[in-house]
Amino acid sequence: MDEHAGSFDVFHLHFGFDAQTPEALKELLAALRRNGKPLVYTVYDLINPHHVDEGEHQAQLDVLIPGADRLITLTPGAAQEIAARWGRTATVLPHPHVVEPDGLVRPRPRHDAFTVGLHAKSIRPNMDPLPVVRVLADVLPELPGAMLRVDCHPDVDDPASHWYAPGVLDELRGLSREGRLELSVHDYFDDDALWDYLIGLDVSVLPYRFGTHSGWLEACYDLGTTVLAPSCGFYPQQRPCLTYGHDRQGLDAESLRDAVRTAYEERPVRRADPVERGAERFRIARAHEALYAGLL
Repeated sequence: MDEHAGSFDVFHLHFGFDAQTPEALKELLAALRRNGKPLVYTVYDLINPHHVDEGEHQAQLDVLIPGADRLITLTPGAAQEIAARWGRTATVLPHPHVVEPDGLVRPRPRHDAFTVGLHAKSIRPNMDPLPVVRVLADVLPELPGAMLRVDCHPDVDDPASHWYAPGVLDELRGLSREGRLELSVHDYFDDDALWDYLIGLDVSVLPYRFGTHSGWLEACYDLGTTVLAPSCGFYPQQRPCLTYGHDRQGLDAESLRDAVRTAYEERPVRRADPVERGAERFRIARAHEALYAGLL
């Protein structure tokens, strides 16, 4: 840090510090102070979705949040939690669009089926997809023309992988053979493939049992795909979505059934306006510019 201090004015931390110990983060803060460089920290995650044990991330936050010169977060609820836990004020700024401008005006494809998607990805610790899939596989046959698509990465079936989740793909394959869902097992989508996938869904269900905010939700909002988000975290404050009960205590199956039926019956249109998304991005950039200028 000391040798690069002359190359920047403000150090803005977003994420990517998972592997850093609290002691290393304290050293970072000390180096910044020693060189007269302010720290801005955008608090995306109050709970790390990649950690089984909250303790490590909380210890990191106990260094960064009190030590930052300015804090930013995405929702009023997160700001309130920051104030309650650390006595700090965080500026609330929305997340800008994640789909490129040409994707914001991309027409949604026409199709006959009402497609509900759940992407289990590599089943990170905050995901509990199977209970959610079971409910969806039960309720969708009651809705004419509705179908369930479940995606998953192959590493969950690899005993040598960090993401190995024994039995998950076995159950999903069984449900697929019974005709209760369409299963797609594949490697990570690149951006273009992800946008193709999301815009082809009517509904995307987030199977999270803990979390704070979601970039996936932002992408769905950009593309006009309705999101069913869990009750944990601050997803409804982030972007318009339907919600169902799901947290560390478990799944509220009836609320999930109700949310799916609402999406099916009402077909809500919750797509970002491209002009407003562009204006929003400009406002966010100006807010950052003003925040930085106030520190210099």
